[in-house]
Order: sequence, then C-alpha cells, then structure tokens
Amino acid sequence: MSGASREISDYAVPAGVLGLKGPVEKPAPGTLPLRGDLAHMALAGTHLAAHYVIPHVRSVGAAGAGLRLNPRGDAEVFAQLPAGSRFELLDVAGEWVWGCPGPQGPSGWCRASELAPSNA
Repeated sequence: MSGASREISDYAVPAGVLGLKGPVEKPAPGTLPLRGDLAHMALAGTHLAAHYVIPHVRSVGAAGAGLRLNPRGDAEVFAQLPAGSRFELLDVAGEWVWGCPGPQGPSGWCRASELAPSNA
C-alpha cells in the first residue's frame, strides 16, 4: 500500500513484551480479523500471526459493501456493511481488499470499489 494516504487510527504497536499465555481457540473464518499470514494489530496480545497490521481507516461507499470469505465475485456475501460505516483495511490484492469494521470483526474481502475514495 505504498504511497496510500492514511487516516489516523487508534492502534499502535503495543509497548513492552508480547506473549501468549496459553492455547487460544482458532476463531471461525469471517469472525476476527485474523488469518494465518496476518492479523489486526489489536489482536497482537491474544492471537499469534506472522505479521500484525495497523489498519488504514476508510469508509464504506454509498452502495454499502458485501464481505466475502474469499476474494472472488462468486463467493457468498456473509455480511453487509452499511454505507458510510468504518472499514479498517488490512490487505490489498488487486481489486479486492481484506479488512473489518473493527478488531472484533466481522472480517472479510470486499471489492476496493465498494469503499469510498480515500480522499473523501
């Protein structure tokens, strides 16, 4: 996301030593913003991931956004985000973005075109 503008968020790298205190049950897909390769920064103290991401805060566009478990047009929409709502962008893959309304979820893929322009 090089060169992308970014709104200020409430998330920062946690201070001190991070460590997990014991086993954590893996959440169901589409719930917490956690994948095998990355997770929302707010989950750093409770869930293990290869990378933690401080989200780019965006807004959902005028038509709303449909969250999918996979970045494909034929994937089922499992959650609908209302127009103007907060979207915390965590990953970009071509025309698809992966993120969530907040660290409590739900998380999924939507088309980048379903988000309001970043300068709006």
